[in-house]
Amino acid sequence: MSAELLSILVLAVLFVVGTTRSVNMGALAFAAAFGVGTLAAGLDADGIFAGFPGDLFVVLVGVTYFFAIARANGTTDWLVHAGIRLVRGRIALIPWVMFTVTGVLTAIGAVSPAAVAIVAPLAMGFAARYGIKPLLMGALVVHGAQAGGFSPISIYGSTVNGILEREGLPGSPIALFLASLFANLAIAALLFVALGGLRLRGRDLGDLGDEEAKEGDGGSGGTGGTVTGTRARTTPDADLLRLTPARIATLVGLVALVVAVLVFDLDAGLTAITLAVLLAVVWPEDSKAAVAHITWPTVLLICGMLTYVAVLQEMGTIDWAGEHVGSIGIPLLAALLFCYIGAVVSAFASSVGIIGALIPLAVPFLEQGEIGVVGMVAALSVSATVVDVSPFSTNGALVLAAAEDTDRERFFRQLMLYGGAVTLLAPLVLWLALVVPGL
Repeated sequence: MSAELLSILVLAVLFVVGTTRSVNMGALAFAAAFGVGTLAAGLDADGIFAGFPGDLFVVLVGVTYFFAIARANGTTDWLVHAGIRLVRGRIALIPWVMFTVTGVLTAIGAVSPAAVAIVAPLAMGFAARYGIKPLLMGALVVHGAQAGGFSPISIYGSTVNGILEREGLPGSPIALFLASLFANLAIAALLFVALGGLRLRGRDLGDLGDEEAKEGDGGSGGTGGTVTGTRARTTPDADLLRLTPARIATLVGLVALVVAVLVFDLDAGLTAITLAVLLAVVWPEDSKAAVAHITWPTVLLICGMLTYVAVLQEMGTIDWAGEHVGSIGIPLLAALLFCYIGAVVSAFASSVGIIGALIPLAVPFLEQGEIGVVGMVAALSVSATVVDVSPFSTNGALVLAAAEDTDRERFFRQLMLYGGAVTLLAPLVLWLALVVPGL
């Protein structure tokens, strides 16, 4: 048995053991990275540690630490009520607002994980407060980020278009952008219906008092009903709506985080942890328990899995799979398998990294002229990013880490099952829609 095939089989065993036994899958992945990396790939400890995602570790810790402080001092509660008033009390619009915000952020140049890191904690706070299913809210945040992810000025779009230009292949930046936009919009709409989003229309203004209800609904008074499945409608405590110095500073910090990431291209994790430390120094009473609310099990899970995937990349498993697929004599079948490789690998690794690796691998296959380049590149690119709802991807991990007042183990299983369904179905649908017609 080849080392590459062995490493894939070990990955399958990780899933079986992790889902059937009460063992953190990240811990299992660290053990697998040590075993496979040492015995099959000949890596020493330094070679294995080289794959540890230090940047993602800091993002997960920094963002969850910052928002743990924001939650402790009441800033997130204040934002929840402000957001409800902003959408005129229509709770059903909140998931779509989050979808749109993340889409705009990535379309204008934000890295997808940075946009999700900014929006997810607020979105999941809304979900917890108003009884919106966490999978619905979290998935719409991620799909929103990917909907705008391939605009001509975005990171993903610039990467793909640059590769095509360098390789001398024809491309269409607008077609690529629209393919991602409509694919993610369609998935989000289906998910919204499937997870009860339409029923949210009867849950307007559920937690707002009478005066706020009138104000939020333009004086019409809204539906005047209670929110089924959540706390009864009550007038918010005056202190909850008051802007204290700590809350003002936290809001300023949130704006600073957005500006630092989007305008100055600073690292989201380092910026967030710096802002969190500043808040902790000035208001230590609000920050004593914040470190305990950093989602350490999620950090272990994601960092372990990505370390193992890095071992697979180092030992050439990804290139090995791509080369074998490219040698298949049936072009349409090879195109479908390329889409599946992009989806499966990206569910555990950096999407932009996978795109940057797979498109060059597919160049000899595309140069044969038997498959439309525009359709194939769009199908491959969207397949490799639409799966970022997986809890093992950066975006999925951020959503999982941001989940409030929910059973994270159950939410993790939901994300894993949903991510698996998207990984199984999306490449096939995209292949049928974009590759088979010969676009």
